[in-house]
Amino acid sequence: MNSQFTRKLLQWNRSQNNREMPWKGEKNPYRIWLSEIILQQTRVEQGWNYYNRFIKKYPTVFKLAAAPDQEVFKLWEGLGYYNRCRNLLFTAREIVQKYKGVFPERYDEIIELKGVGPYTAAAIASFAYNLPYAVVDGNVFRVLSRYHGIDTPIDSTAGKQVFAELAQQVMDKKSPGEYNQAIMDFGATVCKPAAPTCSHCPLHTGCTAYETGMVNRLPIKEKVLTRRNRHFSYFIFEYEGKTWVRQRTAKDIWQGLFEFYLVETDKSQQWTPALVAEWLKEQLAIRQLTVLEISAPLIQQLTHQQISGCFIRVALKKLPAPLLSTGEWQTPKGLSGLAFPRLITQYQSGKVKS
Repeated sequence: MNSQFTRKLLQWNRSQNNREMPWKGEKNPYRIWLSEIILQQTRVEQGWNYYNRFIKKYPTVFKLAAAPDQEVFKLWEGLGYYNRCRNLLFTAREIVQKYKGVFPERYDEIIELKGVGPYTAAAIASFAYNLPYAVVDGNVFRVLSRYHGIDTPIDSTAGKQVFAELAQQVMDKKSPGEYNQAIMDFGATVCKPAAPTCSHCPLHTGCTAYETGMVNRLPIKEKVLTRRNRHFSYFIFEYEGKTWVRQRTAKDIWQGLFEFYLVETDKSQQWTPALVAEWLKEQLAIRQLTVLEISAPLIQQLTHQQISGCFIRVALKKLPAPLLSTGEWQTPKGLSGLAFPRLITQYQSGKVKS
């Protein structure tokens, strides 16, 4: 163990670390697991309120396991990466059925839970049971890479192994939970990605990156993220106070969520009322309609995709047969209980103007 690194980190944690989070210091494995799943791909500031709402509505794993899927999806709405929510429900039900509602205590059992990887398993094991497993997330990669001057790419197979071994080596085995929280908080508040506070850092003596001027170059990633651009046109069909929706079932983004009638095109489509009327006549045999609105484009950025969406509200004077068998008509109250992708909820909240 690097005694100087670990000792100074724990000293900083006990004397200076004032980062607040509702789950900090939590020993209940259900609450720790819930917070960690919410925080996957989510900033702490955004996840905070979601965590509080989930704990209030589902205070135990039994409550969560018994909840209807759409109710949980609705509470999750806005967090994105909905596969996390599906895994959350699956695992809650597995814990109730397989473990009688008692969260497993061994690391090898925890990591077998759906949606739980090495990082989440280490967090639960160390925070709930004080087991000596080191967490390795973006904050940990950054702190270890800079302090030890490691330029092996963190997203490479070799890099993941190097950092996992180093993290385990420098972890305080007597207080693994405290150490894991300390290094993550340190990366989030001191050794930040941009503008780290190096001059006031208690670890700058002995930090290789600080002493060699490499702070802003570490850690290193070898892969460049490429994004796919997609263009969605949503037709919001309204008839006698009801709106047509369907559930996304294909293995694509937003699986399990609801949406309006979707037309996806290779390029951005510039809709006009005349073009809308012509398209609906040709494609869906809809002739009696009124175009109520054509929205400006709305952009949602996903990790690997950028979605550009346009919303077209159409009032119908009669029901078109092809739509009836592929979706459902919902009242405003019914719509309010369904979970939609963030792109649609942003439109519904009035953030997109014509």
